[in-house]
Amino acid sequence: MKTVKFYTLGCKVNIYETEAMKKLFVNDGYIVTEKDDADVFVINTCTVTAISDRKSRQMIRRAKHKNPNATVVVAGCFSQVSKKQAEEMPEADIIVGTYGRKDIVKYVQNFRGKKMNCVYDEIPAVFEEMPCENQSRTRAVIKIQDGCRNFCSYCIIPYARGPLRSRAIEEIVKEVDLLTEKGYKEFVFVGINLACYNYNGLKLADVIEKVCEIDGVKRVRLGSLEPNIFTAKFLDTVKNQPKLCKHFHISLQSGCTETLKRMNRHYTKEHFLSYLEKIREVCPEVNFTTDVMVGFVGETDEEFFESADTVKKAGFGSIHVFPYSVRKGTAAEKMDGHTDNDTKTRRAEIMAEIGKQLTLDKLKSYIGKTVEVLFETEKNGVFEGFTDSYIKVKAKGQDLFGEIVPVKIVGAGKDFLKGEI
Repeated sequence: MKTVKFYTLGCKVNIYETEAMKKLFVNDGYIVTEKDDADVFVINTCTVTAISDRKSRQMIRRAKHKNPNATVVVAGCFSQVSKKQAEEMPEADIIVGTYGRKDIVKYVQNFRGKKMNCVYDEIPAVFEEMPCENQSRTRAVIKIQDGCRNFCSYCIIPYARGPLRSRAIEEIVKEVDLLTEKGYKEFVFVGINLACYNYNGLKLADVIEKVCEIDGVKRVRLGSLEPNIFTAKFLDTVKNQPKLCKHFHISLQSGCTETLKRMNRHYTKEHFLSYLEKIREVCPEVNFTTDVMVGFVGETDEEFFESADTVKKAGFGSIHVFPYSVRKGTAAEKMDGHTDNDTKTRRAEIMAEIGKQLTLDKLKSYIGKTVEVLFETEKNGVFEGFTDSYIKVKAKGQDLFGEIVPVKIVGAGKDFLKGEI
């Protein structure tokens, strides 16, 4: 039988799209394998940074090296933005962008040894329906939105993902129904700009309400959000919907208003902090996490320490810190005042230390409390899972996989809580 092997780089949206492509191949009679003698390799690429581009190219070359006779399909953001580069790689046989992947099996069937470029020059403003039914964990990820039009000065993603488009609520409900029948209890909605979900006037809060009506759904979790999510309707949903997980990953990027202006982020540090307070007013137990960029173009020492101060004031449960890297084709590439690498490294280390302390403070705040945990994995009798606020918990027990059970927190590790059933 024909076999196919997948490599995935990048975000949760890419992970979902890989699972959807797997389903398409399985429906055509393929066996998904981890072996290096696969007939087809599919590399689902990322282009969010220059490092992501490099990793994508390395993965493409590696696949062909492992099996020179295999058909290598390059899909995703790298091939959409850097179509010419992908086409020039001798290892790439079929090139697919971020649209048209529902036809990926047809492209493979039609391949006759001559390179095929199937990238759409203009991405249609239509959500490409690619349901995913074969997820491997107790928590199911569901893509409900694609595209971005924020054009942050450092970011290439609007060019990789195209216009805003949202999935029909009916299709979302259909997929959730199917997955609850398979035993899934928690559902994570993801998108490129999830806060901009808008299907015929219905917003993200409407999706949450509709899905929470399904009996088998115990938790609804949201992927990364932009600050524009904080509407009165969304706040009302947070307050009144117990199935909505009390964890929000909200991209800060910088805690300095002047830096945010150069980034073309449409809020101030004061606005951002006020958004968090509004959520805390209706949901005191909420856990906020975020992304913080250091060393952006023109960032002075004063701006960096202002950003660090904002991060402390926000009281995040954890932060993902990364140094700015130049992305070709963005507005920031042409700006004056790029920060040297040593300074970026030093600032990243300082911000990471702040993040470690914030995480430790958050974890210690749970000691002595009883929380509900959805257990997902087990090793040597120790089960691991997450609270609805996305805090990792480890506890000894039996037959806990896929179950939501109350756990008393008795201690804290570096990045997890120690619990007793």
